[in-house]
Amino acid sequence: MNILFAGTPKSSADILQCLIDNDDFNIVGALTQPDKKGKRGNKLLESEVSSLAKKYNIPLYKPSDLKDDHIINEIKLIKVDYLIVIAYGKILPDWLLEMPAICSVNIHFSLLPKYRGASPIQSALLNGDKKTGITYIKISSKLDAGDIISSHDIDINDSDNKLTLEENLTSLCMDNISEVLNNISNNKISFKAQDNSKATYCKKITKRDSLINFDDESKNIINKFRAYFVWPGLNFIYKGVAIKIHGLEVTNIKSTGNPGDLLEIRKSGIYFNTRDRVIVVTHLQFPNKNPISSIDVYNSYQEFFK
Repeated sequence: MNILFAGTPKSSADILQCLIDNDDFNIVGALTQPDKKGKRGNKLLESEVSSLAKKYNIPLYKPSDLKDDHIINEIKLIKVDYLIVIAYGKILPDWLLEMPAICSVNIHFSLLPKYRGASPIQSALLNGDKKTGITYIKISSKLDAGDIISSHDIDINDSDNKLTLEENLTSLCMDNISEVLNNISNNKISFKAQDNSKATYCKKITKRDSLINFDDESKNIINKFRAYFVWPGLNFIYKGVAIKIHGLEVTNIKSTGNPGDLLEIRKSGIYFNTRDRVIVVTHLQFPNKNPISSIDVYNSYQEFFK
């Protein structure tokens, strides 16, 4: 089966590797986002999918505009059975969705119709869900609204954050993608329309979302820390300095002061009031510095936090 693959981040690249390693599939092209400038300097950074495609000499496409006639004509020359889309990052035009001889399939990291949109993993963590999963859908013109091909669920552990949950969902996909695609090819799948009345949507995450709101319940704050782990992170402002939290715990101590009040600094962390219970920052990072532990804060930054 000839597959045209569309994806951008590491999770997409891991699934692409899984397809490359399977003799049932022939990757005839990889579609990914154009290279972007790095944080420092003007060096262009390619996506994980781009790097992997180059490694295996897979024809690679990085269009900035999928309506460009040159790109359209070039890709239309490819014989494609499946278009597989995983976190590509752009809406795909009808001409591309209609290319495959068998099906255009999107793999979405939620149990649709719940959490359609750009941040399903973060949304599951923000809401304190105990279960999530992946859904294979036949791509339609509406966002994540296509017919369901197959769904697979997984438990969310209290220790999970965006990074670990994404890894678990990626592994779940790798475990069943071959079976799902073969079942479609062999007409063993009954496509099921989504119940649009149960659909929920999640927004695109921005850096503005990273600021902590101490006037919130402690469980919501810890869920936000889990959801925004790595990027955009969770930050608080102290004496005009934006400080990134790298470790956060909820205590059993009831808050008695104003939300956001700093109670004390111990070797175990910096203790803050919230709306209900005290939270403790165990690891943090000052701007343009390396992350440090609470012991380093206790030894070197007590004066700053007084």
